[in-house]
Amino acid sequence: MNAHLGRAVVVAAASAMTVSLAACGSSDGTVGKSGGSGKEAIKVGLLLPENQTARYEKFDKPLIEKQVAKFTRGKGEVVYANAKQDAAAQNAQVEAMISRKVDVLIIDAVDAKAIAGAVKKAKDAKIPVVAYDRLAEGPIDAYTSFDNEDVGKVQGKALLDALGDKAGPGQIVMMNGSVTDPNAKQFKSGAHSVLDGKVTIGKEYDTLDWKPENANANMAAAIAALGKGKIAGVYSANDGMAGGIIAALKAAGVSPLPPVTGQDAELAGVQRVVSGEQYMSVYKQYAPEAAAAAEMAVALAQGEKIDSLINQIVDSPSTKGVPSVLVPGIALTKNNIKTTVVEDGVWSVAEICTERYRAACEEIGLR
Repeated sequence: MNAHLGRAVVVAAASAMTVSLAACGSSDGTVGKSGGSGKEAIKVGLLLPENQTARYEKFDKPLIEKQVAKFTRGKGEVVYANAKQDAAAQNAQVEAMISRKVDVLIIDAVDAKAIAGAVKKAKDAKIPVVAYDRLAEGPIDAYTSFDNEDVGKVQGKALLDALGDKAGPGQIVMMNGSVTDPNAKQFKSGAHSVLDGKVTIGKEYDTLDWKPENANANMAAAIAALGKGKIAGVYSANDGMAGGIIAALKAAGVSPLPPVTGQDAELAGVQRVVSGEQYMSVYKQYAPEAAAAAEMAVALAQGEKIDSLINQIVDSPSTKGVPSVLVPGIALTKNNIKTTVVEDGVWSVAEICTERYRAACEEIGLR
């Protein structure tokens, strides 16, 4: 990823964008900054990739709907579809959105390359496209996500911290995400930049479709190849796969469990962090990412410029100079669950500290 603007402005830009458009209303009730139409009764097509990961239905969809309503004074409509991890279905959904004459599309691609043709069809229909969370190929107008290479670095550094003096002699297993997801490539690159030369990578996998069951099978193969007592740690690119990995380790009788990383701060992942089964996750604040997508989408639908909303310019394999907003991630461990996901209202103490995890919660002062 090429980033031509400074990373230091990421947090400020992300927090500022939730208010910038809302503050630009004119006396006639339209919203406009750059001479655009100011049309508020717009249709925003929202295409999300799958429903296995809790974040999309629980956080991204309602957050984007809320922000679109905010930036259009309640007059904007979000037309939603979920591809359920089917790239062909998502391409068909784009065509359906074009037929419904949406004013702008927000697309989180199942397959970043496979979506390119559908993105071009949208552009040919004069519908701007905001790539959300994954850098879709094709002529996209804007992109918002997390700083994915930095997420990989956060995971790698946390794993090194957990390994301590075992980092040199011990072997680790790397469980990367799906090759169809450009984010997975960036997480992998960031993690390698931290881990290479400091650990021995015994086995490494690119996990088909990010599925926990595929990570479970890969981990079982790694244990068989390396030996259950020879694995010092596991780099897992997200929490769902971490669950499959930990299940494989338990099934093989590995005890104590080696440190396992994760990402997304899913409830099951947070509970495993509490119990000590999973060492860490990466907490990504979905609100600023969703706000960026909604604000850029509304502005593009109104024919306005988005230069003042962005904090980076990035290149995709097919499109150069994409205006972007990138948001940093936070390493989540036992030590900061309360000050991150609990304080931000992502998960309540009651949701985390069920009967099974109550004693572990008490031990870390989560009550």
